[in-house]
Amino acid sequence: MARKAPRRTAERILETTLDLFNRFGEPNVSTTLISAELGISPGNLYYHYPAKDELINSLFERYERALGELLGAADGVRNVEDAWFFLHSLFERIWEYRFLYRDLNDLLSKNRLLETRFQALLAAKTRAVRGLLGGLGRSGAVQLDSREVEPTADSMVVLITYWLSYEYVRDPRRALEPEQAQSALLRGAQHVLHQLAPYLEPAQRQHLMGLSSAYQR
Repeated sequence: MARKAPRRTAERILETTLDLFNRFGEPNVSTTLISAELGISPGNLYYHYPAKDELINSLFERYERALGELLGAADGVRNVEDAWFFLHSLFERIWEYRFLYRDLNDLLSKNRLLETRFQALLAAKTRAVRGLLGGLGRSGAVQLDSREVEPTADSMVVLITYWLSYEYVRDPRRALEPEQAQSALLRGAQHVLHQLAPYLEPAQRQHLMGLSSAYQR
């Protein structure tokens, strides 16, 4: 049992760090604050994570795994309902690690490893969205010229990646607070999916309008 204690401590450190980063932003959270929040010594924290970048990288690894599992399901999207559920689930994962997007440019400028891995994650998102478009096309839900797939997918990925930044600019004091999560995620999914509105076959477009109206109530 004693051998598992360090693992539990390391997990507690990550969970507390994620909460603090999400609440205050990564640049505003020091390792001293993290250790104080946990009630452990700075030396104990450094034993598990000798540098702040190691905390960031470990959290990003967790985010990569969570997102990777979801992105693999994109090819199974066949209609607007599937797409809505997929995008909302995607935004839920992003929300759980929202500090990455709130402080994205700052993080990438300071952390070379994160810069490289985030580029790979961005490529994975793009592949997933193209897979989503392919699934919708094969089912007849969208009529999209092959020349329009790449720019449409890129536009959707830009919205997915920067939606929380947009929410933050609109309302810096409240946008990323937990009570705002549901409305922010629904707006994000809605706006990304509306990129496809001009290409949806009529019944699917009507269904999208119905979903948007229902979730705005």
